Amino acid sequence: MQVILLERVENLGAIGDEVKVRDGFARNFLLPQKKALRANEANKKLFEARRAEIEAQNAAARAAAEKASGKIDGSSYVLIRQAGEAGQLYGSVSPRDIADEINKKGAKVDKANIVLDKPIKTIGLYDVRVRLHAEVYAGIKVNVARSTDEAERQAKGENVIASAAQADKEESAAQAKEIAASAFVDKSPRE
Repeated sequence: MQVILLERVENLGAIGDEVKVRDGFARNFLLPQKKALRANEANKKLFEARRAEIEAQNAAARAAAEKASGKIDGSSYVLIRQAGEAGQLYGSVSPRDIADEINKKGAKVDKANIVLDKPIKTIGLYDVRVRLHAEVYAGIKVNVARSTDEAERQAKGENVIASAAQADKEESAAQAKEIAASAFVDKSPRE
């Protein structure tokens, strides 16, 4: 189906571009979200008549998004979650969790604005993109940890999972040495 884009759509085109998309994508996403019009003669004339108005609305939305981007770009958010010893989360961190944390700090972001390349399923530091407008992105850091102390250590660059494994290894070695030392003590009665 041929459509005329009313706003920039990532990996598709810019305002006013006439593109061919699959029928389902147009009917289920582009047309209901008012991101496009069907490309027929009546809609082409309507678009050309309203082009300046549509571009002005887009420019205003982009300016508002850039202002909001200044508030959150480069900021860091801590999410405390339960996890196993190996750092595997019991569940995962969703875009909704990240959006809720951003909204607690005073910014206004919807869960649909959070762009996760893959689900967050382990503790650690993650770079996450926030799409505030089709042309405006903000980068944030998400620190997923089991406690605030662990989050602070991760923020300083420490790999808490490797540190815990090393501490367990050292403790096991100390216990083995203690057991070995007590096994060789002569316990026979003296005459």
